[in-house]
Amino acid sequence: MNKSHQGRRWAGAAVAALLLATTMAAPASARLDPDGTPLNNTQQVFPQCPLQRIGQQLVHCDSLTGGGVPAPSWVPEQ
Repeated sequence: MNKSHQGRRWAGAAVAALLLATTMAAPASARLDPDGTPLNNTQQVFPQCPLQRIGQQLVHCDSLTGGGVPAPSWVPEQ
């Protein structure tokens, strides 16, 4: 095989691989929903209640939390 043919073959393979890589990695595009109004994602999911403690246990919204780790003394007691 001639050296010039081998060089062209490598160049063709490189161009094909580069073209494939650039077309496959196209950036995503953002757009609005069909009705055109954006969603409000700033809603508060959890009710507003302060973190407190009962003895050494952390309490948040009447739910025990903290995984049994002793609560620090700076957290207000309920």
